[in-house]
Amino acid sequence: MTMRKQHIAARFGAAETYDDAARVQRLVAGRLAERIAATGVRPARILEVGCGTGFLSSHLRRLFPDAELTVSDLAPEMRDRARRRLDGMPGQGALHALVLDAEAPETAGGGYDLICSSLSMQWFTDRAATLARLAAMLAPGGMLAFSTLCAGSFAEWRRVHAAAGLDCAIPPYQAPAQLEEEWPRAGQGLWQEETILDRPETALAFVRELRQIGASLPREGTRPVAPGTMRRLLRALETPSGVTTTYRVGYGLFHTPARPGVFVTGTDTGVGKTLVSACLVRAWAAEYWKPFQTGIAEDIADSVTVAELAGLDPARIHPPAAVLSAPLSPFDAAERENTVLDTAGLRLPARRGAQPLVVEGAGGVMVPVAPDCMMIDLIARFALPVVLVARSQLGTINHTLLTLQALRQRGIAIAGVVLNGPPSAEARRAVSLFGGARVLAEFPHLDEIGPAQVDTLARLLPSFANLSDQR
Repeated sequence: MTMRKQHIAARFGAAETYDDAARVQRLVAGRLAERIAATGVRPARILEVGCGTGFLSSHLRRLFPDAELTVSDLAPEMRDRARRRLDGMPGQGALHALVLDAEAPETAGGGYDLICSSLSMQWFTDRAATLARLAAMLAPGGMLAFSTLCAGSFAEWRRVHAAAGLDCAIPPYQAPAQLEEEWPRAGQGLWQEETILDRPETALAFVRELRQIGASLPREGTRPVAPGTMRRLLRALETPSGVTTTYRVGYGLFHTPARPGVFVTGTDTGVGKTLVSACLVRAWAAEYWKPFQTGIAEDIADSVTVAELAGLDPARIHPPAAVLSAPLSPFDAAERENTVLDTAGLRLPARRGAQPLVVEGAGGVMVPVAPDCMMIDLIARFALPVVLVARSQLGTINHTLLTLQALRQRGIAIAGVVLNGPPSAEARRAVSLFGGARVLAEFPHLDEIGPAQVDTLARLLPSFANLSDQR
């Protein structure tokens, strides 16, 4: 452990009145827990790093009482307080409490379905490397969930320092855009931000509370200010309306796929998703799954079409979760049959071999599946990179860029775009230049589509290994 980490552990361990001053920490832990619950995860094994006195720990125990929960902290005193908070809570899952450096977490083992932490990530010296190590400890389909302070936090305190010509000792924090760049590549991550305004009773109370929560350790290269200077800073921080402290808090969720593969979606219906899916299956000798098959009253099921076009062994086709007659969105088609699709329990099918899985969606990303679920929600949950199928004709640029934007706003990885139809230099340039996406292939218009044509088109696609390397 480095000398600075020893100082951090000592500061937090000595913070006997932590809970009294940790108003924001308590609030943020609850909001992170709400975000975790909203994903629908059902973890069997959970690791919390930087548990503090157990604000998030208690939420985890309440939400997942049967899960095996391991709480850990750099400071032994904090670990012990978290354990005491949990001891009186109901639950059947095993409880473990560790002293653990989150940046060297390997001693905690692996195979976790959820690894989380609230407001400890800002203390990491190498965030990207630490996130990669933690992600490697996840079970297939596992999730990282973090909250952290972001750029703009403590703006008032920094401002009075700057006005006095002084360098504020509170460490600088990163903007969500920078945090987005630090997620591991093998999965999908998203950061969202909120502003919390805290009102300490006085400027002096604000500084004392920083000490109470163990967060007053100056960043490297700075020294505490002299008492006279501190008094001037405190007077400057006071306003006629009192003292306000701004916290900019980021909430990050990162999902790993349960297995290798891609999710094929389109800019709209009838754009060629099934053809592209068949070509991907052919190119990679992949397995195929269409979770929701609609329109079978008027057309052949897509699973049958893919099997015929790709020469697919039936053993590599996974049955749909639902088959519906009407050629409508899954939500509307299910309503016609007086049913509601169960999306909460929907998971990727288990692997049958070593090859990747091609999942084909229904319609575009904003197609409704259930009252509380759109297609994009399933894409985010499955955590597979997306292959977007778009027409190459006039009008595709707007639809394609809007779809790419919607995917990125949800932190969904984009493997690339397949343009279907007559070659269009303008469409290709728009995808690359304005959409920031790779054009995987351009499929020409074909008067006839059969196994021979699919075999030819499949040769235009990159290998799965190359697809993963380029994301």
